[in-house]
Amino acid sequence: MARFSPLVLALALLAPVVTAFTVQRTPSFVRKHAGATTVSMALGDADEPIVLIGVAADSGCGKSTFMRRLVQNFGGSNVGPLGGGFGNGDGWETNTLVSDDVTVICLDDYHLNDREGRKVTKRTALDGAENNFDLMYEQLAALKSGKSIKKPIYNHVNGTLDTPEEIKPTNIVIVEGLHPFYDERVRELMDFSVYLDISDEIKFAWKIQRDMEERGHSLESIQASIESRKPDFDQFVGPQRAFSDLVISVLPTDLVADDVGKTLKVKMIQREGVDNFDPVYLFDEGSTISWVPCGKKLTCSFPGIKFAYGPDVYFDKEVSVLEMDGKFDNLQELIYVESHLSNTATKFYGELTQQMLKLSDAPGSDNGTGFFQTLCALKIREIYEKITSKKVAADPISA
Repeated sequence: MARFSPLVLALALLAPVVTAFTVQRTPSFVRKHAGATTVSMALGDADEPIVLIGVAADSGCGKSTFMRRLVQNFGGSNVGPLGGGFGNGDGWETNTLVSDDVTVICLDDYHLNDREGRKVTKRTALDGAENNFDLMYEQLAALKSGKSIKKPIYNHVNGTLDTPEEIKPTNIVIVEGLHPFYDERVRELMDFSVYLDISDEIKFAWKIQRDMEERGHSLESIQASIESRKPDFDQFVGPQRAFSDLVISVLPTDLVADDVGKTLKVKMIQREGVDNFDPVYLFDEGSTISWVPCGKKLTCSFPGIKFAYGPDVYFDKEVSVLEMDGKFDNLQELIYVESHLSNTATKFYGELTQQMLKLSDAPGSDNGTGFFQTLCALKIREIYEKITSKKVAADPISA
């Protein structure tokens, strides 16, 4: 039975149709070195610009849900995992999602060594030295210029590097993973960069819920797992925030004490002066705003909701910060908040609220994580339209 990464499985729920082709597996002694293979590219139509978006985040930080919010903005009737392995019983895995206009590439596929190889080097996958940035740059540059590539596959099930798969360029290519902005050459290819930043306290609370309550792991083992990853994460992954155009930062609430993980304060940190990007603002651009909207038009149970907006400095760069603390009781009332925001990149009144309602059952849909992920997705659609001079059709009816 074919196996797919959690991200691909989550995104595949967006549509029932999946493209498939047969893939022959590489012998294990070859797979170990698949990341160093020469790129095989066929010339494509490079007349139309291809937009490259980078999303950096640790595992378990909401990338799957964010990708769903992002991909739904570009429509397409054919959304699902790339390639073959369907029903052939060989455990084939792909980490790539494709639709009519979007390709999502998982950068785990550019691991330099397989799981056994990392035991030899005694390095973790978070270490920059365990990634093949030369191949990553070469292949992403090829995609951006309209050429097909043969990309390696990292098999999360057994830890091997599997048979490379063919990736054909689509109008928008999203690369997600631990190190999209680590290498300067790769970083310069990006048309827009997003970092999902989860504070240590929230990350710990979420991991307890997932691994302790759902998987039966002990509190001690969860703590040890987080602490063992933290040095490499802080050294190799965290610093990429400085190179991001937009950061969604998830923090403990300020509204009530001793509520870590249940109520969230979320910030959307937007870098000023980025090409094709105008930051979202609340009420008055450039002002400092604090707003508690709970009342007749927005239902708020304890501890309520608080918004804030204003200019700031982040990693020595000027930014605008939009903040939400608390959660929504009724998503349909979100349109009241939407009406006070500007530069949202919506195509019709209430589109932001509609996009939230489409994924109302997804994690974070009642708080700032889903709210700002959706706003970010709409802004990326706008960036795509500005770069390509194409218009993406919006659906003002279905919700």
